[in-house]
Amino acid sequence: MRAWTAALAAALGFALISTLAGVTAARAADEPLRVCLDEDLPPFSVHHRGKPASGFDVALAQAITGRLGRKLEIQWFESKLDDTASPALEANALLSDGRCSLVGGYALTTDSLKAPGVTTAKLPDFDGATREDRRRRIPIGVLAPSQPYIYSPMTVVLGPKAKDKIKERKITDIGDLAGLRLTIESGTLGDAILMTFDKGKLIDDITHLVPGRSDLLGELERGEFDATLLDLRRFDAYRAEHPDTRITASGYYYPIGANRGYVALETDKVLLESVNKVLTDLQAKGTIAELGKAAGLTWLPPREPIILGDVWLKILNR
Repeated sequence: MRAWTAALAAALGFALISTLAGVTAARAADEPLRVCLDEDLPPFSVHHRGKPASGFDVALAQAITGRLGRKLEIQWFESKLDDTASPALEANALLSDGRCSLVGGYALTTDSLKAPGVTTAKLPDFDGATREDRRRRIPIGVLAPSQPYIYSPMTVVLGPKAKDKIKERKITDIGDLAGLRLTIESGTLGDAILMTFDKGKLIDDITHLVPGRSDLLGELERGEFDATLLDLRRFDAYRAEHPDTRITASGYYYPIGANRGYVALETDKVLLESVNKVLTDLQAKGTIAELGKAAGLTWLPPREPIILGDVWLKILNR
């Protein structure tokens, strides 16, 4: 009798747990899925007052939430481009503060995914932020990535006068830029690549511009320089804004690039598993590539390594 009673109690307990889990899952499915996106990262994501939201990451988030049967809510944020900003800590703070469950368009690198060396972080400026939000420090957790959905390399872009100088020569390596008037923004990844190439072979050809103060692609457009090295995303955004541009793609991609995907808190693995299943399906059907092209992206599929290691070490060892 005691054994029978214990078995019955265990069965009832299991049934109660299953019921509660089902109720919790149903409630989660009814709740909107909040995704944090950068408000000024064309053509990935754009949100300006008076204009509808647009971009590849917006369309992809809509496709994912549609497959999951959930409503999409976007938490827009602004990432500052300065020496004190840390995209990893900003994303972590947004997630840890419950502003969203996923951050999209996240560069998957070992540095951006390692356990933070601090216990708190400040929130970036976000849509709806109060004065108090700008002062608060958020206790943060550990980040976990989804599978990647796009590869983001750096590319060489050529000015209108470059063709006459290189003639029929194709750009297949950084060394092929020798003899061209090069320009780059100081302190950027592109700067490190060009300055350290072949023990400084290109140094005398390089003119540095100040990030945020100079018009890098505008200078190239006006023929002040022949070539530059920058994120493919930036070139795509410029072409979309200047359809008559004389700047051209070289077709060369620097071999060290990062995949982009979603990032969530490590404690939200169930959501990441669900998102990964949808991403796998969308990738197999070619939907992600179609969304990228529709947004004006030069879409490239994710590639190995899935998570990029020490970028600076790889550059210095080339």
